Amino acid sequence: MKPRVTLITLGVDDLERSLRFYRDGLGLPTQGIVGEQFEHGAVAFFDLQPGLKLAIWPRASLAHDTGLPVSVRSPAGSSLAHNVGSQAEADAVMQQAAAAGATIVKPAQPTFWGGYAGYFADPDGHLWE
Repeated sequence: MKPRVTLITLGVDDLERSLRFYRDGLGLPTQGIVGEQFEHGAVAFFDLQPGLKLAIWPRASLAHDTGLPVSVRSPAGSSLAHNVGSQAEADAVMQQAAAAGATIVKPAQPTFWGGYAGYFADPDGHLWE
């Protein structure tokens, strides 16, 4: 398999709430919710960078599509990283996320490996570093 990640899909409990968080709170560009005319089809896509999109899709729809049962959320199972150029930018992103309704899990701080990082959780508990 050649590594070609083109879409990251996050299962969400409340599609409208998550749309507001990512679009209005974090400022990610989107056309809004599409596919509402289809059962299990409502989804929102966000452009992250050329060739990469983020999708938010109701957890029940994701479970239906995969054939798996809806399970208990586990935020510690994965995280997404957003890299910026300075500590000031990292602090600004954390402040923006908090203002949008994120939970600051770990404030941005110097790391043991010489970087500077923190974690926030979106309204559905998905971790962003």
